[in-house]
Amino acid sequence: MDTFNELINGDKPVLVDFFATWCGPCHMQSPILEQVKQRIGDAATIIKIDVDKNPQLAGQYQIRGVPTLMIFKNGAVKWRQSGVFPANELERLLKENI
Repeated sequence: MDTFNELINGDKPVLVDFFATWCGPCHMQSPILEQVKQRIGDAATIIKIDVDKNPQLAGQYQIRGVPTLMIFKNGAVKWRQSGVFPANELERLLKENI
């Protein structure tokens, strides 16, 4: 939990993918996140949070459905969306926050 808080409070944007192993759309989102990571490199951090293994974190951010994607920077939520999201849009959103 400390490392999560340290990450989201940094000045580098962090894309958090709240997912579940049993979630079909979450499996579709994974390769999209890989693409985004390859495109933006170290300019942003991408982490995945399993809601079943981290229920208090999911509760803290009121995650009602998976996948839910959130972008944090300096501890603030800059963007949030549920459902599968395309790589181009995620890349654009992250670059806006760099």
